[in-house]
Amino acid sequence: MTASSDEYFMKQALKEAQIAFEKDEVPVGAVIVCNNMIISRAHNLTERLNDVTAHAEMQAFTAASDSLGGKYLNECTLYVTLEPCIMCSGAAFWTQLGKIVYGASDSKRGFRKLPENILHPKTKIVSGVLEKECVALLKEFFRDKR
Repeated sequence: MTASSDEYFMKQALKEAQIAFEKDEVPVGAVIVCNNMIISRAHNLTERLNDVTAHAEMQAFTAASDSLGGKYLNECTLYVTLEPCIMCSGAAFWTQLGKIVYGASDSKRGFRKLPENILHPKTKIVSGVLEKECVALLKEFFRDKR
C-alpha cells in the first residue's frame, strides 16, 4: 500500500473514526487530500458540540477550505468511512469537491438513497474502500449501545 493509494488514505480516515469511537461519537472519520497530502482530518463531533451539523465531512470541509484559503475543493478528494448523508453531500456540491471515496454504504441516510445525484457533476465517486473495516467499527459502536 503506497502513501498515495485510496486504501492508505482510508486508513487515515479510520484513525479519525476510532477517535470518534473513543469519544462516544458515532465513529465516522474523514480526511481531505490535495496533491497527495492530507490537508484536513476530522471526525464526528455532534455529541461533544451538541450540533447536529458537526459531521466528520462538515468539519473536514471547513478545515480544508481554511488550509487552502478558499472555499472550492475541486482539486481535492474526501475520504470518509461512511457514505455521506444528504446534508454532507449538499456541502460537497457547494465545495465542488473533485472526488469522494467512502468505505461503508448507508442505505438509510446516504446520498445514494436519493433518486438523482446531488453531487457536483464533476465529482467522481468510489465506494467500498476498506468497507469491512469501516462496517466493523460502526457495528461495534452500535452493538455496545443496545
